[in-house]
Amino acid sequence: MVGKDSSVSESLKKAYRYRWIVWGSMVLAYMVVFFHRLAAGVVKEDIINTFGLSYTEFGHLASMYFYAYMVMQIPVGILADSLGARITVSSGMLVAALGSVVFGLAKSVFAVFLGRFLVGIGVSVVFVCVLKVQSQWFREDEFASVSGATNLMGNLGGLVAQTPLALLVAAFTWRYTFVAIGALSAALAVLCFLLIRNKPQDMGFPPIHQEVPLEDNKKASVSSGLMEVIKDICLWPCFLYVPLVAGAYIAFTGAWGVPFLSEVYGMSAKEASGFIVMAVFGAMLGGVFMGWVSDKLKKRKLPVIIVSIVQVLSWAGIVFWVGRPINEPLLKSLFFIMGFTSMGVVITWAIIKEMSHPERTGVAISVMNMITFLGLAIYPPLMGKIIDIFRESGASFAYRNAFLLCLFATALALGLAFLAKETGCRNIYASRKVSKA
Repeated sequence: MVGKDSSVSESLKKAYRYRWIVWGSMVLAYMVVFFHRLAAGVVKEDIINTFGLSYTEFGHLASMYFYAYMVMQIPVGILADSLGARITVSSGMLVAALGSVVFGLAKSVFAVFLGRFLVGIGVSVVFVCVLKVQSQWFREDEFASVSGATNLMGNLGGLVAQTPLALLVAAFTWRYTFVAIGALSAALAVLCFLLIRNKPQDMGFPPIHQEVPLEDNKKASVSSGLMEVIKDICLWPCFLYVPLVAGAYIAFTGAWGVPFLSEVYGMSAKEASGFIVMAVFGAMLGGVFMGWVSDKLKKRKLPVIIVSIVQVLSWAGIVFWVGRPINEPLLKSLFFIMGFTSMGVVITWAIIKEMSHPERTGVAISVMNMITFLGLAIYPPLMGKIIDIFRESGASFAYRNAFLLCLFATALALGLAFLAKETGCRNIYASRKVSKA
């Protein structure tokens, strides 16, 4: 008996070591997701000049990534739960590689749009699969911490899509650069297939954590599993929290932050970027910190409520200061805090995972991600519409009203945080089913 226990213990140690190889492979793929998300903006002028696109047409080209990403979320969740992350991510990276090559070699507008769309299809599989793999290879009280680290590494991929990409394009042209990125993505697809395993048992290791016994452990059909997730009203506070908070952050950092500082305070784009990057750094650090604190406290709901309160206060500070005399330390601090607290979404990922049937984690995360991307798509044009409506009253007044939208949205998210369930860093699906019976 002692010998058997010793063997299991040694196997667990090997699983604990190998899981970082699995996670590292997934995170490399996730960095590619962020890279492609931001890469189009870096080569905007090259694409416009090559194909004679208008700014509106280029905007549609950039959005092809998001259209493909959003449409794929439900299918990806189903694939993650059925085929598993190994095949899904490897196949996705191959499609992304093909898309990048098509983009780089494009001779027509149709081809460049097709390439961008294929990239979106390919990388759309990664996020859901990362969280699915984490649910198998890490303990439940590690999930939020690892998710924060995943978020940090993904954002590093986004940083690579800025100055480093611009230098590559300047040295080798945008065409050769994107063909090379395609080749790198194909190599990463092979790496993922060789190294990723869906769960420890696939390597002959014991499970990292014991699954909660479920009475309805029989395989559900795809449609019934999806409908169960959608009909679960307890998941919706988190489903809605993420787009409300993340949408405000992305709209500010990716669309309206730089124009706000340029138009209201007369900053150059370079100067304004130095302010906005504080929000990005805040988000990178916030994801790691939020996940770590939540796991250490073994609490989910309370940390989300606290961080949501600070998030609302940071937006209130931004709204209040619009148009007032420039105060660099104060504005940078507000932007950093806003970015930092926006990563309360990392904890909600854990709540969704811990409230869902273990076999339907991928579907639950994919539903959340689809709603999130819908929110990301709505924020920028809605804020732009508000700015257009109030522009005649001055830039300060227009942007203050636009940022009021973010303040109201995060206040609504705070209300939703109070409706979220406390899971105690464990899967409570079975206990919820018992209480409903």
